Amino acid sequence: MSYLSNLKTAAEAVQIVKSGNTVFLQGSAATPTTLINALGDRASELKKVGIISLSTLGDMCLSKPEYRESFYFNSVFVSENIRKAVNGGMGNYIPVFLSEIPGLFKKGILPIDVAFINISPPDRHGFCSLGVSVDVSVAAIKAAKHVIAQVNTCMPRTHGDGLVHINEIHTFVEVADELPEVDYRKHITPIEEAIGKNCASLIEDGATLQLGIGTIPDAVLAQLTNHKDLGVHTEMFSDGVIDLVRRGVVTNKYKKKHRRKIITSFAMGTRELYDFIDDNTQFAFLESDYVNSSYIISRNPKVAAVNSAIEIDITGQVCADSIGTYQFSGVGGQMDFIRGAAMSEGGKPIIALASRTNKGAPKIVPLLNEGAGVVTTRAHVHYVVTEYGIAYLYGKNLEQRAYALMDIAHPDDRESLEKVILKRFGSKTL
Repeated sequence: MSYLSNLKTAAEAVQIVKSGNTVFLQGSAATPTTLINALGDRASELKKVGIISLSTLGDMCLSKPEYRESFYFNSVFVSENIRKAVNGGMGNYIPVFLSEIPGLFKKGILPIDVAFINISPPDRHGFCSLGVSVDVSVAAIKAAKHVIAQVNTCMPRTHGDGLVHINEIHTFVEVADELPEVDYRKHITPIEEAIGKNCASLIEDGATLQLGIGTIPDAVLAQLTNHKDLGVHTEMFSDGVIDLVRRGVVTNKYKKKHRRKIITSFAMGTRELYDFIDDNTQFAFLESDYVNSSYIISRNPKVAAVNSAIEIDITGQVCADSIGTYQFSGVGGQMDFIRGAAMSEGGKPIIALASRTNKGAPKIVPLLNEGAGVVTTRAHVHYVVTEYGIAYLYGKNLEQRAYALMDIAHPDDRESLEKVILKRFGSKTL
């Protein structure tokens, strides 16, 4: 297949999309914005085009309310730019573990007509790279009937599963789109700093880290500068990881799977991060059904998996994807890594959250909000960390869990929690 003969403008390329088709969007910092905008320009002539995405960044023109007859989001994760659409009748959410999303494509459970991807320019052998977002994109490309690629001079070339030959792509659109940048380090408050210190106290030298993105993960990473020989096996990472690489803290020396390499499926951060991973053999970007396999995760020693929550009830049930019935995000890889860490020799599954929301509402609650989804069951929870301390729940009964969580709740919430605990379990006997 000739690259030049299949080179088109974005407007020409998206003509392949027909009413009733399903379109997959590569996600995160690899969101194919030029193709998305070109598809949006065709809204008036399209009806009921399904959009499948994991997590996308930037403006999402397809989610405009006036396009509700043209596009419908059937998303495996709800990112900020489609939250209103999904909760407003212009879409819906598919609850699924990140490790299992590729299987939905491979088995034809979620058929794909057209895939939009964002790749690096081809090398002299005709191979392009999916860059910062390999995750579920490889499976989507293989399942799609037609693949349209933004060939982006700003996309870093990463090593691993994300190499795609030009013969696997049907249409090319050349762009120079800067990747979206995120940096939560500048937003860390004293609360997150305290949470970071408490989490860091649980992480041993030689541990293998899984940390996501946000102020809490970055706060944890900032507290690990005096640790030694840490490894990284994570579904995603941001700039905090490269700081530890440069300091010699992350060496991956004691990992049993992919020793000496940082394993991930996608990355989001600043341009500094994108430049650092470009053609860097220290990093391997692999498919999420492998990276998030609890069995693969468990093969590494002392896996410390730090994940967050929207709220947790006094028995340890973790809601991490919804506010009541309002779909806020998705299941993601939390359970994949919580289970993998629990199975790891010396592993520590950690749920980290502030004791209260920014508006002052308690996050440790007697009961989850009506309609809230349980992402991590109470049987899977080991450590819960707030700015006020660490609660170890594993092996504890419901009453013991309740008191342990009360002790790390906001001080002003403890009295009311104790009343609820006494009413539910009777006078404290343990």
